[in-house]
Amino acid sequence: MNLLPAHRPGSLLSEMADLWNAFPPAHLPLFGAHVLRVEDTVDDGRYVVRAEIPGVDPEKDVEVSVRDGQLTIKAERSEKHEERGRSEFSYGSFVRTVTLPAGARDDDIAAEYAQGILTVTVPLSEPTAQPKKVEIKSGE
Repeated sequence: MNLLPAHRPGSLLSEMADLWNAFPPAHLPLFGAHVLRVEDTVDDGRYVVRAEIPGVDPEKDVEVSVRDGQLTIKAERSEKHEERGRSEFSYGSFVRTVTLPAGARDDDIAAEYAQGILTVTVPLSEPTAQPKKVEIKSGE
C-alpha cells in the first residue's frame, strides 16, 4: 500500500514544480546556491562558527568576509572521481551569512580548515556603549 499522494496533472504539487522550474538559476540567487550547515557558539570570549564543507581546497575554493556586522562564508566545490572507466562528479556553490554578536572585533578574525570543517573565530569584547538617558523637556 502506497501512502504517498499520487502525482496527478493539475495537482498543486505539479503546479509548484512548474513554477519553480520556470525561473532560471541566475534569477534565484538565494536558491541557486546550497546553504552551508553551520553551528555557532560563544566560548571563552570568542564567537565561533563551524561550517561543514568537505571536499574543498580552502585556499582556492573558500572565501570568508565581514561587512556591516555580517560574517559571510562562501565555498565552491567541484569533485570528480574516476574508477575503472566510470566517473562521478559533484559540484555546487555554498553560502551562509550570520550576524556577529555585539562586541565582535572583526579586525582580528581567524579561520582554520581541517578535516572538512571550517572554523571561524571572532574575538569578543565587552560592549562599551552604555544606555544614554534622554532628558524630557516640559512643553509649558
